[in-house]
Amino acid sequence: MKIGALSEATSTPVETIRFYEREGLLPPPARAENNYRQYLPSHGERLAFIRQCRNLDMTLDEIRSLIALRESPAPDCGAVNALLDQHIGHVADRIRELRALKKELEALRARCAAPHPLAECGILEGLDQAAVAPAAPATRRHVHGTH
Repeated sequence: MKIGALSEATSTPVETIRFYEREGLLPPPARAENNYRQYLPSHGERLAFIRQCRNLDMTLDEIRSLIALRESPAPDCGAVNALLDQHIGHVADRIRELRALKKELEALRARCAAPHPLAECGILEGLDQAAVAPAAPATRRHVHGTH
């Protein structure tokens, strides 16, 4: 099938399919005489696997590792378990970060309980104060730039 048919069959944008190819997550398809990509059912299956991993907020590197583990003859799935345990830790860290963010946003929102003239807006004032305050050290441990 052509890339448009794969896109339609998997509800995946064409550019996303090409991106996964460039990233090495999706194997390059064969080319027809007219140089069009010719995808096989195995490409659709791999794409579904990748999309499910992305739905679980896995990074491209995590997916790459799972694909490599899936394709390697290993005696057991211990490495897969370890990878998932590590990802669960990332998710737990992100939940803590999001809870802290929510508290910060709620505190900011509490600065302006009722509409005031814009010049007296407690939210904007709080944002201005935070913008000039020294930056707090980064606490994120998750792989950046992969989501």
